[in-house]
Amino acid sequence: MRLLFSLSLLLALLHVTSCLLIGAFNIKQFGDKKSSNSTLMDIISTIVHRYDIVLIQEVRDSDLSATKRLMDRVNKASPQYKYIVSEPLGRSTYKEQYLFLYREQTVSVVKNFTFDDKMDAFSREPFVVMFTSKQTAVKDFVLIPQHTSPDSAVKEMNSLFDVVTDVRARWNTNNILLMGDFNAGCSYVSGADWQQIRLFTDKSFHWLIKDDVDTTVSENTHCPYDRIVVTADMNKGVVSSSAKVYNYMLDLKLSHSLASGVSDHYPVEVQLS
Repeated sequence: MRLLFSLSLLLALLHVTSCLLIGAFNIKQFGDKKSSNSTLMDIISTIVHRYDIVLIQEVRDSDLSATKRLMDRVNKASPQYKYIVSEPLGRSTYKEQYLFLYREQTVSVVKNFTFDDKMDAFSREPFVVMFTSKQTAVKDFVLIPQHTSPDSAVKEMNSLFDVVTDVRARWNTNNILLMGDFNAGCSYVSGADWQQIRLFTDKSFHWLIKDDVDTTVSENTHCPYDRIVVTADMNKGVVSSSAKVYNYMLDLKLSHSLASGVSDHYPVEVQLS
């Protein structure tokens, strides 16, 4: 595992590509327990080092102790990454945060806001962040994260259209990428459900992670829960065919048990040129 971590740091230090790699990763229940497991944290750090920006979902860390452990781990050899995190979000005592880690050498944060969910459409309203990069065709771009509640996945995905409308009016931009665990498949969204989702029926949006992929770690499911969606303007900066699922179990040669200990989801990712 030490060799794995060392190799990830070496690859990060040699990160000289002109493209940006952006990922979205639901790390199941990321908090004090998981962040105290050295083996799992080595694997998570290796995955983080793959990305210029990575959205981590299902963060349960109100005092940011787990986040600080993660930052200490990913910056152990060199202080490459910074982070921006939402407040705890949720309707009940159960709350989650959206956490973005980003490579300071390649991108920086411009501004952010938490969507004002007046209609109470979201279980965890999006924490919207604008990033800027000097090495991409689209210099300034907005990331809208969303981890839907499975039982209201259709309603929440449809309401993401309203978040896009808000971003366009607020920041006068259409360089927008939406990503996260949308629970967008299998029993949660199927058939006629898609016609109720404006983000799908409006063909100016491009769904980069398709319906036939599997974003789950379990051997008993094949579901495209995690998605990346871009506007037409943002799509101009996307490297063709670069959107995919990152199967860290195969890539890092992990046992299924260890991979499942990290999460029940694989990250989804896309390159910007």
